[in-house]
Amino acid sequence: MVELMAQSPVSSRLPLEIGGVTLALAEPGRVTWVAVRDDGALASALEEEVGCGLPTALRSTTASGLRLVWHGPGQVLAIGALPSALAGLPMTDQSDGFACLALSGHGARDVLARLTPVDLRGHVFPVDGAARTLLGHMTATLIREGDAAWLCLVPRSMADSAVHDLTRAMEGVAGRATL
Repeated sequence: MVELMAQSPVSSRLPLEIGGVTLALAEPGRVTWVAVRDDGALASALEEEVGCGLPTALRSTTASGLRLVWHGPGQVLAIGALPSALAGLPMTDQSDGFACLALSGHGARDVLARLTPVDLRGHVFPVDGAARTLLGHMTATLIREGDAAWLCLVPRSMADSAVHDLTRAMEGVAGRATL
């Protein structure tokens, strides 16, 4: 009988710290894509059950261990245990489809700025901001978790490439700081 073993989506040694920026593998729990309707009733039910409503465009909401991430018109990524308010909606478990990388530290925004076309300045991309965009040559979902903390969701099959690209960008930012 074949025995399956869970494997890390990245072969590189993480966490990695370069120039005050740390890259680590995050374990966010369950990741579920949900098709939602914006009819007010769902937002109210979510607010009542978990303490956060549906995110608006380019934002995420967080409460009670659940993060809801805007993932396009009529689409939300639910990261964490699913509340009953989402029951009956079209959804797909994406937990094994994503690798979640946490990037943090004073230069984290500068690292991401080398790899994405999105404007990451605080007044444009605030804490709890979220965007589906490019990270180097791959698609990614970026979530700003704090002033200097970001979560990057990339396709699991591209995790090693993402780590490579982020590591090179970290080295570049650290090298520039020494000039």
